[in-house]
Amino acid sequence: MSGVSKKLLMLQLVICMGLAACGCSKKEFEHHYGFPDEELITTSNEDLFVPGFASKLCVADGDGDLNTDNVNAHAFGLFDLQTGRVLSQHNLFEKVYPASTTKILTCLIALERGNLDDVITVPDESKITVSGSSMADLKPGDQLTLKNLLYGLMVPSGNDAAVAIAHYISGDIESFAELMNKRAAELGATHSHFVNPHGLPDEEHYTTVYDMYLIFNEAIKHEDFIEFASTPEYTCSVKNPSDKDQPDRLVTWTCGNAFLSGKFSFAENMNVLAGKTGHTSKAGFCLVLGETDQENNRYISIIMNSPIYEQLYAGMKNLAAKSQNQS
Repeated sequence: MSGVSKKLLMLQLVICMGLAACGCSKKEFEHHYGFPDEELITTSNEDLFVPGFASKLCVADGDGDLNTDNVNAHAFGLFDLQTGRVLSQHNLFEKVYPASTTKILTCLIALERGNLDDVITVPDESKITVSGSSMADLKPGDQLTLKNLLYGLMVPSGNDAAVAIAHYISGDIESFAELMNKRAAELGATHSHFVNPHGLPDEEHYTTVYDMYLIFNEAIKHEDFIEFASTPEYTCSVKNPSDKDQPDRLVTWTCGNAFLSGKFSFAENMNVLAGKTGHTSKAGFCLVLGETDQENNRYISIIMNSPIYEQLYAGMKNLAAKSQNQS
């Protein structure tokens, strides 16, 4: 073997040994985040970031538990949007049922693809008879703008509004669900699958805390979304030319988010930016919340499948207090 060949062989061995010594940090996270081919960048404070898509996202170091004592829920996470740190986590990547937090994605797609001034006619398919279904009390034939329909989606969590939006954007629920899954995948939420725009129970309709963080993080980039998801009460005019007795009527919607309604107090020196609740028997009590501290730093707190309504809000308040302590 020539001297040059020996040198090349030695160089290859050194490279292989160096790669082995680095461990499998990239592989450890690929199945969670769908990282691109670029190498991970490790910052001085050991928070992980990825060039391009994930460069401004919070990235959890594995799926370990951090400070779970103050939150009674199957899964939760607290994300610091300034530092990219995950401040608290439990079962970030386990499958959970999102219930009406699904409407965060529905609203996002409507904002990206619709025109807020468009007048939409509520279709017959918006009649939902599932017991306990949250509704905006819309009737087939009702006409209202997309803007008002999005208030009906986010304030009273109207499942009828969600169906009307799906038909407006895609023509039917199935096509809209395909669009939801496509948009979720684009955001990196690859461990989710959606089959409807409202979150009514379905075994094939699920997400994870981390995926919901990715979706909500994108949604709060829209000021209109923040407005819809932070309004405690809203009144609008609805027209229905086919209703001879009441062709025009006013409807008033109230928000189920107990922090926005004032039923529960939020953490001291913290403010609610926007949020969305959800609840079914399988999903438990859920809440996705954006909050700000006194310096206007943003955080996202997510609790999925809390067994008791009051414990959901107690846990969320504890997470908000923790974010303040970390700032």
